[in-house]
Amino acid sequence: MLWCRRVASAISVGSGRWVGSVRGCRRHSMAKSKFEYVRDFEVDDTCLPNCWIVVRVDGRNFHRFSEQHEFKKPNDDRALNLMTKCAQTVMQELEGIAIAYGQSDEYSFVFKKKSKWFKRRASKFMTHVVSQFASSYVFYWKDYFKDQQLLYPPGFDGRIVLYPSNQNLKDYLSWRQADCHINNLYNTVFWMLVQRSGLTPVQAQDRLQGTLAGDKNEILFSEFNINYNNESLMYRKGTVLIWQKINEVMTKKIKLPKEAEEKEVEVTRTRTKVVPLHCDIIGDQFWEDYPEILAEDS
Repeated sequence: MLWCRRVASAISVGSGRWVGSVRGCRRHSMAKSKFEYVRDFEVDDTCLPNCWIVVRVDGRNFHRFSEQHEFKKPNDDRALNLMTKCAQTVMQELEGIAIAYGQSDEYSFVFKKKSKWFKRRASKFMTHVVSQFASSYVFYWKDYFKDQQLLYPPGFDGRIVLYPSNQNLKDYLSWRQADCHINNLYNTVFWMLVQRSGLTPVQAQDRLQGTLAGDKNEILFSEFNINYNNESLMYRKGTVLIWQKINEVMTKKIKLPKEAEEKEVEVTRTRTKVVPLHCDIIGDQFWEDYPEILAEDS
């Protein structure tokens, strides 16, 4: 409050006069300065109403980052689980995220159609998501890479896209999951050729050039005895984050009537938490199982 009074008493409007004092520390009651015209240069970036707001976060130059930090190939559970932890933190800390989907070094966050958060300003959505995600990545790194030191700060970029219909949104998420499958199948075969067949990366790339999904599956099965359909769902399908009500059983100490000492009893509480799923979201079954995600009043 002292700082506010000092600032209020020291504002000059360029006329050589001191602007009068201000009661309290309310921004709207502060006298205007001659410099406030610069706000007119700000661009209106309000997102269109009644549209799903999707913010996608991508790792910047993560190919180099993964090599420097010795990620396991083709998939590193530590890295994937860390990404999911960061995404869960974003959903818990920010308002109005209905669903998120992630794979590799990217995560997409879907804000509800009716969200009024920060008056739907695109810059606010994007900067809050990216900054929360990036800071969480550094903060939780040690929990997943216990013996691996973080050599330098990771970088993430973001983009924001609006989707007017439920079908548009479902197609977007289907596109990202199809991308997950295509990339993971390629990477699985590629690294098997490098790690187990002794090919150089260039030779493996040449071997796979022009091959279709069936060809890659055949290489995995015939040369490495790997059925791709048996690979982890997290690798093949990515990770979906949704809100679910979970019953948690905890122990609580209570003092019963006519008893001198406290007694421990189990108490069940229902909490809404961010839950990771590894499942297909391209078909209709997922959306039939979780209709609340697309509900207009959700």
